[in-house]
Amino acid sequence: MTIEQIDKFLSNNEYDRNPVKVSFKTREAFTGIFIKTADYDELKGKNFWRIVNQSNVQKYLETKNTSLARIFNGQEITKLTAVESIG
Repeated sequence: MTIEQIDKFLSNNEYDRNPVKVSFKTREAFTGIFIKTADYDELKGKNFWRIVNQSNVQKYLETKNTSLARIFNGQEITKLTAVESIG
């Protein structure tokens, strides 16, 4: 997906609170939340996105520890789907 496609999806959803199912070209889909960090704009400009996997979301929400997130290349993302809840 392009930067614009991902950014449009995220701006239409409360991406830092609502889970998103992220589908990829070459790996299995997973559910998680996108997070905004100090380098968000720099990463976004390169089509990279920090996503916290569903297994770490609760811990992230409690601690705001950004090391719980992984950085993904937006070009590898094929589809984003809003999810009611994690679990």
